[in-house]
Order: sequence, then structure tokens, then C-alpha cells
Amino acid sequence: MRIRNLVTVLGVAALAGCGADTLSAAATSAAIKKQELQQGQKTLERTQERIGQAMELQQQRADQAGDRN
Repeated sequence: MRIRNLVTVLGVAALAGCGADTLSAAATSAAIKKQELQQGQKTLERTQERIGQAMELQQQRADQAGDRN
């Protein structure tokens, strides 16, 4: 009877360890995904700024060309 209890306790402990590893891996994966998302958002913002600057420059050039005519 004691051996059976010991095996049960060891089995539960082993499963709990696997669960902890799984949770740790999931948390790490979530943290990596969050970081990737933040980097993507920063890239998007920089790209939008550059597009805005290019559009402004194009408008200025168009205005200058219009003034010359």
C-alpha cells in the first residue's frame, strides 16, 4: 500500500513539473510575441512618419514648381 501511495505521489509530482515547464514556455513565448508586436508597431510608426515627410516634400516641390509658372 505504501509503495502505491509513493508511486502516486511521484506521478503527481512529475505531472506538476511538466505543467510548470509548459506554463514557463507559454509565458516566454507570449513575452517574445509581445516584443515582436511592439517592434512591429515602432516600425509602422517610423514608416508612416517617413511617408508623411515624403508627401510634404512632394507638396513643397509641387508648390515651388507652381510658383515658377
